[in-house]
Amino acid sequence: MTNVQIIGAGIHPFGRTDGRSGRDQGVFAVRQALADAGLDWTDIECAYGGSEGAGNADIMVNELGLTGLPFINVSNGCATGGSALSSARNAVASGQCDVALAVGFDKHPRGAFNAKPGDWGLPEWYGETGLMLTTQFFAMKIQRYMQLHGISRRTLGMVAEKAFRNGALCEHAWRRSPVDLDTILNAPMVNDPLTKYMFCSPAEGAVALIIASEKRARELGADGVKIASIAVRTRPPGSFEVFAPAISVERGGKPTELASKAAYEAAGIGPEDIDVAQLQDTESGAEIMHMAENGFCKDGEQEQWLAQGRTELNGPLPVNTDGGCLACGEPIGASGLRQVYENTVQLRGRGGARQVPGSPKTAYSHVYGAPGLSAVAILER
Repeated sequence: MTNVQIIGAGIHPFGRTDGRSGRDQGVFAVRQALADAGLDWTDIECAYGGSEGAGNADIMVNELGLTGLPFINVSNGCATGGSALSSARNAVASGQCDVALAVGFDKHPRGAFNAKPGDWGLPEWYGETGLMLTTQFFAMKIQRYMQLHGISRRTLGMVAEKAFRNGALCEHAWRRSPVDLDTILNAPMVNDPLTKYMFCSPAEGAVALIIASEKRARELGADGVKIASIAVRTRPPGSFEVFAPAISVERGGKPTELASKAAYEAAGIGPEDIDVAQLQDTESGAEIMHMAENGFCKDGEQEQWLAQGRTELNGPLPVNTDGGCLACGEPIGASGLRQVYENTVQLRGRGGARQVPGSPKTAYSHVYGAPGLSAVAILER
């Protein structure tokens, strides 16, 4: 297998962009990534991309150019972007091509994510309980975790406070104003214990990454970042995941733990070697739980980690340096690739006001989605 690098990265700002379709935002991101890599569209040999609700990605060739390249549409829920990246990486690593594109975009209106039980293999009664509304499920899940491991509401609030503080420093973030802890904790309750500032919102945005073989990257003199490993895993028996109708008495593993372990093994490093991380944070509790599931701390240690500022930009392990989903929102097709984009920016030292100090050498991204799947990517400089 050939070593693979990200040599170009582009992003359309997340949030709301009236008058521009999700696919147009994807085209914007692709052109920005091509310019970053110093390439033309005709240099791209194959492409993988997708969206959840903004149309087929391959239609972008109408604007980018009818070159005849193979363009594969990808649809894998919240892991759409990560799956596109995994496919592009595999195409280059296997020698199928030297330069590939991974792109994800979306454009969700207010009130999106109206999942139907039947689409997820669940009986109608599950929807009647209200648990197809993921805010309710995640609130119940973090309540249980807080009771088991001694996590306070204040710590949930500190996760959101950090996200908005980082987002204020990031040009592609949607929410770019800091929000103080008291305001977060005393905001209207959505689902106990989570207030409105502790949830992300359906959003718009797009990300494109140009992937190349190490040989091609060297020929181009690219400012490349190595993809050390990518792992995608679904839920094992006994796991308790979104859209699960019950929790088993005999607990099993978790998809995030499986993906994380596989990614670390493939990269030949451990969590102690990671310099910066982007973790799925569709709500504050998710970041808390995912810190442990990805091996960065033990269950319950998050309380101390947040109090000590260990996940701040200048901490030992900065987490969600661009504000994560809480500050950027969640356009499903683009969200996972945004994490990898942000890690690429950080490893290149281009983070500006949000750049983590000390020239980070390793970066970790983790995305999680229904009905219980996770994708992890580790980058190295």
